Amino acid sequence: MGSRPVLSLDAIHVVDAIARRGSFAKAAAELHKVPSALSYTVNQLERELGVRLFERSRSHTRLTPAGQDLLEEGRRLLQLAAAAERRLGRIAAGWEADLRLVIDTLLGVQRLFPALMDFYALASGTRVRLAEESLEGCWEALVEDRADLVIAGLGAGGIPSGGGYVVFPLGAVAFDFAVAPGHPLARHAGSQGAPLSEAEVRPHRAVSIADSSRARSARTYGLLAGQETLTVPSMAAKLEAQRAGLGVGFLPRFLARPEFERGTLLRLEVQQPRPEARFALAHRAHELGQAGRWFAERLMQQPILEEWSAGSASG
Repeated sequence: MGSRPVLSLDAIHVVDAIARRGSFAKAAAELHKVPSALSYTVNQLERELGVRLFERSRSHTRLTPAGQDLLEEGRRLLQLAAAAERRLGRIAAGWEADLRLVIDTLLGVQRLFPALMDFYALASGTRVRLAEESLEGCWEALVEDRADLVIAGLGAGGIPSGGGYVVFPLGAVAFDFAVAPGHPLARHAGSQGAPLSEAEVRPHRAVSIADSSRARSARTYGLLAGQETLTVPSMAAKLEAQRAGLGVGFLPRFLARPEFERGTLLRLEVQQPRPEARFALAHRAHELGQAGRWFAERLMQQPILEEWSAGSASG
């Protein structure tokens, strides 16, 4: 049995240059080779593949249909090889092949998009993987090495025990109690009466986000003992559920305020408001490459902090 034909990157470069230049002589000059070397490469490739790649004449050299198909596939291989070479070069310079960013669903991955736009302008070759977790799930992702950087809440569970983590405070997010206009509690909107008591809120279903932690103690916020609960997987789902009138609950002010302005949700005063939630950027000590350090520095700068802080302003 004969050996399988091998289509090398050098051979693809030769075919590509001949196709672009229209002649062996011009392609040879571009590649700094003699025309006979290119002819040998093409003839050998044609023998191995069993097809003609070029139609040759005195006036021009043109790809055959088979040659065109081979070149289209070959150019894709060249692009992949060039991308891999750039990526390996970046890794050698300290740029990670992959960077895993996990953010609390209360804030949402879209909060990272402005930083991502700036990062992609660097053309570092690092592949970024975004994910959302809720509550203790963010810290668990860091502890279990499913994340390189996390933006997590500093709640009851707080920073994982044992040390070995670098934590940067990012500020706090305020909350408002919100109901849909058609909800029974909506009749209290705009009233001059006392804030709603726990006894008034408890009979009404609350919408709560599930803690995505698998091992750490799960947490909930803003729920009353004995209150019926609809549990959803993300803040986006919680917002939609409350707009649909499926339940009530606290929403981050930066999300709730536009809904109040549009009239799709109503803000109610309650006797037991939810305290502000503090957030932090965290990573394991001494484990960030160039990309991770870039994101850590970028996420500590404006305007992202301004946007989060604006959500915490009273209003």
